[in-house]
Amino acid sequence: MENQKITIKQWAEDDRPREKLMLKGKTVLSDAELLAILIGSGHKDESAVDLCKRILATYDHNLSVLARQSITKLTAFKGIGEAKAITIIAALEIGQRRRLSERVEEPQITSSSDAFELINPLIGDLEHEEFWVLYLNNSNKVKYKAPLSKGGMTGTVVDVRVLFQTALEQKAVGIILAHNHPSGKLKPSDADIQITKKIKEAGKVMDIQLLDHLIITEYSYYSFADEGIL
Repeated sequence: MENQKITIKQWAEDDRPREKLMLKGKTVLSDAELLAILIGSGHKDESAVDLCKRILATYDHNLSVLARQSITKLTAFKGIGEAKAITIIAALEIGQRRRLSERVEEPQITSSSDAFELINPLIGDLEHEEFWVLYLNNSNKVKYKAPLSKGGMTGTVVDVRVLFQTALEQKAVGIILAHNHPSGKLKPSDADIQITKKIKEAGKVMDIQLLDHLIITEYSYYSFADEGIL
């Protein structure tokens, strides 16, 4: 009984990597615990965490070095099959790509034309309406952009609750609305004006400023801010 191995499921809940992440957050987990979540299990003589500790020790606890290892090298460890090796390699590659993407300068919006140049390639030539939101920080740099809704040729439904939920998640202090008119007409409809007012008023309550609303066509745009009706 003294030599009987204890599996992760038998550990105290706080010591299990998955449960630990859910209860305490991702930052408290060690590299070995994060890798253990990826591979899921060890083998009969070694838990997933102990196996990952051994793998990391082999590469001087350097994730960058581990990321450069081949499938063949990783499968040399007992308990690591091809599927687990591929999972480790893929996860570390995603981490590398995330670091590269974070180096890209966030676009800064200084005018309605900046916003148009950013959003026009996404919706300018669509044959149906889409409603997008740009979420900005206090330097007017775009932290996040996403479609809020898609509709038909003549309209789309906007859920204001979803818009501001995303704004809070992104810690945005400003937003820019944009939707396209497949008809090519730039004049805002009564519905466009009403939803703009509704979002502006909701933003005041949450201290999130509505900076503009653009109506986009393939080659041009209408800015509520430029026209002084925001």
